[in-house]
Amino acid sequence: MPDDVLQRFSEPVREWFRTTFAAPTAAQAQGWPAIADGRHTLILAPTGSGKTLTAFLWAIDRLMTSPVPEKEGRLRVLYVSPLRALAVDVDRNLRAPIRGSRLAAERLGVEVHEPTVGVRTGDTPAAERQRIARTPPDVLITTPESLYLMLTSQARSVLRSVEVVIIDEIHALAPTKRGAHLALSLERLEEEVLRGGKDGLGDADADGERRPPQRIALSATQRPLEEVARFLGGFEPRDPQEPEARPRERPVTIVDAGVRKELDLEVIVPVEDMA
Repeated sequence: MPDDVLQRFSEPVREWFRTTFAAPTAAQAQGWPAIADGRHTLILAPTGSGKTLTAFLWAIDRLMTSPVPEKEGRLRVLYVSPLRALAVDVDRNLRAPIRGSRLAAERLGVEVHEPTVGVRTGDTPAAERQRIARTPPDVLITTPESLYLMLTSQARSVLRSVEVVIIDEIHALAPTKRGAHLALSLERLEEEVLRGGKDGLGDADADGERRPPQRIALSATQRPLEEVARFLGGFEPRDPQEPEARPRERPVTIVDAGVRKELDLEVIVPVEDMA
């Protein structure tokens, strides 16, 4: 089963993965089918289990093998990190599978597009922010606050083609004011994406309707999973034709690949009379 999930990837990505890792981890084997099906997905897995690659690899595969859109529709994957330092680490780590898959494609004689990666945080110089707005990357790494600033400026137009949003360390956001702020930003992002569909940007279904961005969240310590999934999915917009109808929660697939520690308990009574 673990190796079977790789069959859904393109040959260059499969080749890179098989020459780099022995086999998919539990998080990857359980998470990739849901992600590949386009479902909102919440992944719980311990540190070092390949969570980030679980979230990114399917998106990388699509970016490399799909036709490259025009500049205004270029940005398709958005990664949101609660920490600027983590965003920089992900930028560095993300380049390994991209470069490795490109080299595998060259060996196989397969033509692919090498995705570009950009970072926008509070530390990003103004010149770089302007460059991202003029020439968007395929993947943008940012923070909740920088995402909000983009959504409230002219830079929001580059977000209208986003197809996947990846939220890392969601446990650090969900119960906080930053999390409430991010939840609003996700709804505003979806509104921008659906608006972009009118301009022919982004991913569409068989009927030509623009798909809302897929939401993927990662953490090693999130609990309770059902509550975090509810935070991730949020609620679907009300139907104007049914203003009194109760809002519906967006369905979220939960991938629980956490490791449960076994406890060995022993009761010791120091005084016999206490027995």
